[in-house]
Amino acid sequence: MSVDVGIWGKLSRAVIILILAAGALGVVLWYTPLIQRNERMRKEILRLDNHIQQEEGTARQLKTSLDALSRDPKTLERLVRERLGYAKAGETIIRFQEPATNGAPNR
Repeated sequence: MSVDVGIWGKLSRAVIILILAAGALGVVLWYTPLIQRNERMRKEILRLDNHIQQEEGTARQLKTSLDALSRDPKTLERLVRERLGYAKAGETIIRFQEPATNGAPNR
């Protein structure tokens, strides 16, 4: 047997649904800044991981160069000749320079 309570049953059901919807909306609004902050932090972590990988690559290159300089005398000699302009006894160093330009276009 079904008893019709009239409009009050429908209104109480609507109020309960609206309260649940308001609660769900409140939860969404409460956690939205946290979700956005989490997303920003994940992007920052990815950026920092990429930076770490680049720096590790640079560190590997520098370590390789350092190992070559400390273990291979020919590498050290080449570097000293190129950067410092040293030469062995009896050698003559000839340096070439780029011609100076005044910045005017050539015709």
